[in-house]
Amino acid sequence: MALSKKQGVVVGVTAAAIAAIVAVGAVVALNQPAAATAADSTPKPTKSAAKISADSVPWVEGDVVPKAVEALKKSGFTPVEPGKLTVAVGAFVPPLSYVPDGKTLPAGTEPNIGSLIAQGLGLKYNPVVVAWADWPLGIQSGKYDLITSNVTVTEARKELLDFASYRQDLLGFYVKSDSRITKIEKAADISGLKIVVGSGTNQEQVLLKWNDELKTAGKAPADLQYYDDNAAATLALQSGRVDAVFGPNAAYAWAARETGATKLVGIVPGGWPQAAAIAAGTAKGNGLIEPVNIVLNELIANGKYAQVLKGWGLDSEGVTTSEINPPGLPKS
Repeated sequence: MALSKKQGVVVGVTAAAIAAIVAVGAVVALNQPAAATAADSTPKPTKSAAKISADSVPWVEGDVVPKAVEALKKSGFTPVEPGKLTVAVGAFVPPLSYVPDGKTLPAGTEPNIGSLIAQGLGLKYNPVVVAWADWPLGIQSGKYDLITSNVTVTEARKELLDFASYRQDLLGFYVKSDSRITKIEKAADISGLKIVVGSGTNQEQVLLKWNDELKTAGKAPADLQYYDDNAAATLALQSGRVDAVFGPNAAYAWAARETGATKLVGIVPGGWPQAAAIAAGTAKGNGLIEPVNIVLNELIANGKYAQVLKGWGLDSEGVTTSEINPPGLPKS
């Protein structure tokens, strides 16, 4: 995606570096704690929750975190607008970030996390909806203080940004809620199954590798199915023409929560075979990331963080601690 021509070139940021920052993490790229691999810390399969609409998910309010406020004062960080935390967010689809019908402010996990961070720092939350390609320059140039928009930590991005992790980037296997399939965790589990997957995606590479393992073992590989849109894939799953769908967990988790028609039976790290975290990002060395990290860990400790994820059906992507600049996906 091309960077916005309206953005000025940031001094000291090369075109190659910016390209590296933008490249990873499409709208629903979408992260297991840093040092994990595909076999580590796999969440348990879950049954679908009752039907729910996006409008019924409550917005979680937070409190000031004195320790974070004190750290912010000592950091020397100056917000874009005095008394406010200007946070870049996307406007895509539930559960991550979207603008509800008739509303002007974004909702979803990412805006709510941004709001809780602002409240913890004792600042007014000032969300700004931005295009995916525009946020790196916006953060670097000081147009935005922070981004909470499903950003994956990568080694390339860490050269220019500081991060505080708050979610795992995961890929999920989903089946019909009444399916006899109870788990998909390794190559043997997909033998003979028809699985919907996106062409040219990391999840396709997972299945192709597993199919190679099955063929070497003399077992039937999975039959990979490709659809142009989610509606067609969903219809194929519900009609029994395919056994499972495999893709970004966040989107499928919300669909399961919203409709009750599917259930999670397996998780794979989003950067398979490596994993990285979803994190809040800010300009490197500006002093903001330490206070943000303090707020995030307080939110984890007091249960507010869990409330946000539970409301949107993303419990499986939760973390037990926020890390500053955890290991990210390697440079390509």
